Amino acid sequence: MAQPVELLALAVSVARSASDLANRMRAEGVSGVTTKSTATDVVTAADRAVERHVREELARARPGDAVLGEEYGADRDAPVRWILDPIDGTVNYLYDLPQYAVSLAAEVGGVVVAGVVRNAATGREWTAVRGGGAFAGQRRLAVSGETDLGQALVGTGFGYAAERRLHQARVLAGLIGHIRDIRRFGAASIDLCLVAEGSLDAYYEKGLNAWDHAAGGLVAAEAGALVTGLDGAPPGPDMVVAAPPALHTQLHDRLSALGAAGGP
Repeated sequence: MAQPVELLALAVSVARSASDLANRMRAEGVSGVTTKSTATDVVTAADRAVERHVREELARARPGDAVLGEEYGADRDAPVRWILDPIDGTVNYLYDLPQYAVSLAAEVGGVVVAGVVRNAATGREWTAVRGGGAFAGQRRLAVSGETDLGQALVGTGFGYAAERRLHQARVLAGLIGHIRDIRRFGAASIDLCLVAEGSLDAYYEKGLNAWDHAAGGLVAAEAGALVTGLDGAPPGPDMVVAAPPALHTQLHDRLSALGAAGGP
């Protein structure tokens, strides 16, 4: 069985080549734009091409592993599973906003042990190995030291379905008076890494899939964040909350009282 540091090395290599492919295709002009769950949930030819590239590279290096990707789903069961978002922030990619990432995590026995998030637009890269800390390049990351929710800069995101966005807007309306301010960048994996480095004090979002938070969640946790769901649930589609311990309970309890994990 490969060690987590070996899995991370492979993940970083593959994420870099995948980012290069995404950028080449962006420079050539976005094509093959279609929609998935709603008319605002876009997918491009680059999303599919990048995922195929990553799957091919992983199969070449580790042919027995499984892959769960956003565009092509799960291919098999295996002791090692890779969790991939080929372009997290496709709408940003479509509009040429420099906030989209290749997110790739390695899961062993159901536990994420290594992950990389690479902002393909800027080249910024965050990595983590379970138990080994989180890094941006050679710099070890640590979460914000903020302890007062009222002074916390909080990131979030919104779903594609109008009914869910309306629910999320109501939650935000109940929260925004109790925090410093809100930021919405449009790529969950990057948001989680911004928590890891203290550029955001905290982050929450409903509706994330495994590929949205597997790598970024590990980076945040290894930098000292608590990454959970609400009311004892693990992080998942109902809610992901990432914050330093001093802020986590305050944010968690406010979101729980607002019914943030409910709604459509």
